[in-house]
Amino acid sequence: MSNVLLINVSGEDQPGVTNVVTEALTRFGVTLLDIGQAVIHDQLNMGILVLVPSNASIDDVTSEVLNALDRLNMQGIFLPISNERYENWVSLQGKPRHIVTLLARNLEASHLAAVTKVTAQQGLNIDKIVRLSGRITLGHSDSVGQACVELSARGKPKSADDLRQLLLKLAGEQNIDIAYQEDNIFRRSRQLVVFDMDSTLIDAEVIDELADEAGVGEQVAAITEAAMRGEVDFKQSFVERLALLEGLSESVLDTVAKRLRLNDGAEYLLKSLKQLGFKTAIVSGGFTFFARHLQKRLGVDYIYANELDVAKGVLTGKVLGEIIDGQRKAEIVVEISNQLGLSLEQVITVGDGANDLPMLNIAGLGVAFRAKPLVKASAKQAISNVGLDGILYLLGYSDKDIVNLHKDTVV
Repeated sequence: MSNVLLINVSGEDQPGVTNVVTEALTRFGVTLLDIGQAVIHDQLNMGILVLVPSNASIDDVTSEVLNALDRLNMQGIFLPISNERYENWVSLQGKPRHIVTLLARNLEASHLAAVTKVTAQQGLNIDKIVRLSGRITLGHSDSVGQACVELSARGKPKSADDLRQLLLKLAGEQNIDIAYQEDNIFRRSRQLVVFDMDSTLIDAEVIDELADEAGVGEQVAAITEAAMRGEVDFKQSFVERLALLEGLSESVLDTVAKRLRLNDGAEYLLKSLKQLGFKTAIVSGGFTFFARHLQKRLGVDYIYANELDVAKGVLTGKVLGEIIDGQRKAEIVVEISNQLGLSLEQVITVGDGANDLPMLNIAGLGVAFRAKPLVKASAKQAISNVGLDGILYLLGYSDKDIVNLHKDTVV
């Protein structure tokens, strides 16, 4: 008979449970092989896997632990584990591990059922589920709330590409966000977050706002939309749009900057990232005037954007220097990474348009935020239903972590 014993403890959570159980085990000289616990709504569930010495009786161990649990008004279930089953469990060490993050305004059982059905069909075994979002009141508003659970899974999917596509399709059908990442050392060592600006950090395309001021709004907006969908070359469309702004007063730039609004969660995310020690950058196909405005407001470390050419107080319809298109964005990400001594696996990039895809695809974590269909389908990760601060969940931070972080900030 195997000397490996799995002990499952359950009941109302209270101080000292672990101490009482392990004290009961101590007299038998057992070896601790594994332990884990979770508390949901004040109900504790704890599992302890132990190796009982050959000179001790499993029946005696069971009786001793049950007596200890009885004093706490808790229950215990005891399961002897065969040597073969134990060795199979040990052999799983080193198997690929994955993180599936499920985000929604309001999380329903059907969402989790659908996600876990896909992961199971792909051969992944979920061994841990953690709620990252905070507790909600029964009267909360679904429209402003957000919920997140993180699933830790092991195994090798039958097809990583198929798994991503199935989760992407599911996210669209259920109006939720699902992120799938490899759980490796880089996930916990990322240090740089690079943002696109227009329609990512802010809820507008600045060039469209300038076009409205110039009276060519509809014409420019149509070209912008086609460019962001990847239907036309970015540089070509950029030159065409710029030319339509020729003669616009420079004073309009400040007017537009003052009315720009940040996207949901942007300010909270940037503040949190700064306190967590991340470096941040804006790499934009927009304009430096507005990037500097955001840099001052959000405390961004680096900005790269196009410099508008101004002569005699009006826009010339051109920019100074090289136009920052998608390829140039990726090159800049590499340059900043090298400057900071980081690998690209330690970089997070966030964008919404087709010209963001090159930088989204080279980063360790590339997030398409409220992106066009082409971009969402091509990026590694996508967030569409919650704010930018949902990125904190993808990094593994809980609401409690971040609330405590801000609480400890000295103003």
